[in-house]
Formats: sequence, structure tokens, C-alpha cells
Amino acid sequence: MSVIVIEFITLDGVVSDPDWSAGTPPGGWAFRHGPQAVAGDKFRLGRSLDDGVMLLGRTTWQLFSGLWPDRDDPFSTRMNAAQKLVASRTLTDADTAAWPNSRVLDGDLLDVVKRETRDVIVTGSLSLVHQLMSADLVDEYRLLTFPTVLGTGARLFPSTGGHVDLECVLAEPVGAAVLTQHRKPAH
Repeated sequence: MSVIVIEFITLDGVVSDPDWSAGTPPGGWAFRHGPQAVAGDKFRLGRSLDDGVMLLGRTTWQLFSGLWPDRDDPFSTRMNAAQKLVASRTLTDADTAAWPNSRVLDGDLLDVVKRETRDVIVTGSLSLVHQLMSADLVDEYRLLTFPTVLGTGARLFPSTGGHVDLECVLAEPVGAAVLTQHRKPAH
């Protein structure tokens, strides 16, 4: 089992509002570069998406549940079929019926992730990512880096975070962006 964090990110490390769903002034930065970098399985999830479980925070889940269920292209079909855990104190399993295969995470986030036997794919959901990072549970980062510098916004790696050495196992252009895959080194 691996915990895989996937994020759209700017050159200066900002991950907030890549699609302008939050309506912030600098928002929409990832989608300004055209569809090549944001369509399909851009993070190369492959079987991890089919056999693993997605972990989403409430805000990300609510955004995605309004987008994915009505799409029927091959990647959307895979997203809709994927198992999804929603970390929320306000949503119920009845609420999550809006997007197939979604259910509210039952129990403590860190305990649930530690017990999970499948790959856990965390999309967006920065507060969850920071909790997992603090507990040293992230095994891999797949980042789609866009040639944009915002100077402001929520960053993936907070300045108060600890030192972590990662191994780059992939770097390839995807439209205007670059997909990188970094893992914890094998010991």
C-alpha cells in the first residue's frame, strides 16, 4: 500500500484554486494553459485508480461530485467507478450518494489510512495532505507543475514542515506542464 498525493502546482509551490472553483483573483491558473495538461489520466494513476481508494476532503469531494458523475468518457468512467473515502464531519453517507462509490470515512483519518491495504490516492484536499505529511504517511507525490508563479496562495509544502528527501522517478512534459513523480527512497 502506498499513499499517493496528486496535485496541480505552480512553480512557487502554490496548489490553491487551480481551476477557479474558489473564485480567487489568481485562481484558474492550471486551466489557462489549455486542456492537454488537465484532461484524462494526467497523473498516470493506471491500476492504482482501479484497485486503490481515493481520499478526498469535503470541499474537493463536493467539487468533484458536481463534475464527474455526468461525464462518460473512458477516464470519467474510471473516476466514477473508483472507491472514494470522504473525510468530513458534516456529510453523511446519504449525502455522498451523489457520486457513485463514495462513503464518509469512518474513524480517525490517520488510523484509517494506516489500516488501508489498497493504494490511497489523495487529490487536492490540502488539509488532509498536510495531516498525512505531518504523520510521515505520504509515500509518493505526483505533481503537475505549471509555468506560473503566483506569489501568494496555499502551498503544498508549508514552511514549517520538516526535512524530507525524495527520489525523482519520472519527469515528463504534459502540454504546458511537467509531470513529476517523487517517492520516498527505498531503504
